[in-house]
Amino acid sequence: MRIQTKTSILLISTYVIIITLFSGFVFYLVKDYSHDDFYTLLEMRAITTAKSELQESGNNNLELLKLREEFSEKLPNESEAIFLKDEVDKIMNYLSQNEIPHSFYNNIIKNNFAEYKNGSIFYKGIQYKTDNGNYIIIASAENYFENHHTIYLKQTLFIAIFISLVFLILISLFISKYVFKPLTKITEEVKNISSEKLHLRLELGKNKDELYELTSTFNSMLTRIETAFESQNNFISNASHELKTPLTAIMGEADVTLAKDRDTEEYKKVLKIILEQSEKLEKKTQALLFLAQTAFRSEKKRFEIVRLDEILWDVQNTMSDINSACSINIDISLLPENPLKLTVLGNEQLLHLALSNIIVNACKYSDNRPVQVSIGASDQNVFIIVKDSGIGIPEKELKYIYDPFFRASNTKKYEGYGIGLPLTRNIVRMHKGELFVDSVNCNGTTVQIKIPNTFDK
Repeated sequence: MRIQTKTSILLISTYVIIITLFSGFVFYLVKDYSHDDFYTLLEMRAITTAKSELQESGNNNLELLKLREEFSEKLPNESEAIFLKDEVDKIMNYLSQNEIPHSFYNNIIKNNFAEYKNGSIFYKGIQYKTDNGNYIIIASAENYFENHHTIYLKQTLFIAIFISLVFLILISLFISKYVFKPLTKITEEVKNISSEKLHLRLELGKNKDELYELTSTFNSMLTRIETAFESQNNFISNASHELKTPLTAIMGEADVTLAKDRDTEEYKKVLKIILEQSEKLEKKTQALLFLAQTAFRSEKKRFEIVRLDEILWDVQNTMSDINSACSINIDISLLPENPLKLTVLGNEQLLHLALSNIIVNACKYSDNRPVQVSIGASDQNVFIIVKDSGIGIPEKELKYIYDPFFRASNTKKYEGYGIGLPLTRNIVRMHKGELFVDSVNCNGTTVQIKIPNTFDK
């Protein structure tokens, strides 16, 4: 059963239970009130009978006339019985004939009144004192309200429940459809995502509610899956291609050398070639393995609160030690007043490596011309922008820059393996950030890194 259907059934069931209990409560209160009110009416009838039958004529005539006028309407099966208090046998005989328990009489003697209901007939007994003695008056009648009005009330409540139920079904269907509409949309969007379309993302809603968090989390998961999937595909395709070249060179040199006996110098020359190719093979293998690790084993990395500006200064110092000819100018004009905006949850070594890769490329491909680095922060993110004035990247080749071992056509005279940028993007994604590259051939490259900070979180 679909959750939408379950929700509708739950809403309807809850409403039916509540409205039924409420209607029963109302019905009970009205019925109980009708009983009390009818007993009061019978008491007034008993008093009226006592006054009119037992008091002397002319005594309080005006009062009697008013009472008779007020209660002149005849009740169904109405009757009154008058007994002297001492006529116990007559009273008991009356009670037995009308199936009234003897406790009714005891309550009259003890409390001066008693009430009893037998089927639809209500009985009210009172004591009444006159100058001629003490009397017991018993008034009885059929409760017209209970026999007619309560039936009408019951029917009205059932009709109201039925009509409300119909409206509730329509409203619950509309509400459930409205509530689950975003989920239905998400489901349709997810169906379009496949291994060939991992670049697609779900549309984030305008309201930052639970669905927004779900969609955002799903998009983050897609990003990780895309990174892992691309890394896996690239690892397989590029590893076979890149590792094949040095292996072929090593095997070829060894095969040629073993074809016949050679002198010592020739053996040294071949061994030197084999060593160079082995070193290249080792570097490429390590680069491939590390690239794969950043894609598949990010959960094993230790993350803690670090400051990106401190890492950037350390990268500058490291670059100065490695290549003193590289000039790195860091612009601090965009630094926020609150240093907490520069803190991120991340791995210091990996972030250091990512920034180093970007800055090393900027220095290398600009022939050590000055590299401009800016750092700033908002309430949500830290931004680092690295800009050089180097050879740039041809426009048609920009879409391949994240492919491992890809190198632009204008980089042949520069040493490298094409691992730095894909590795940096993996690291940035591990930190839930984004990497943007903008480049113009022969006119420099600008790299922007955006990573969420821990400010106000």
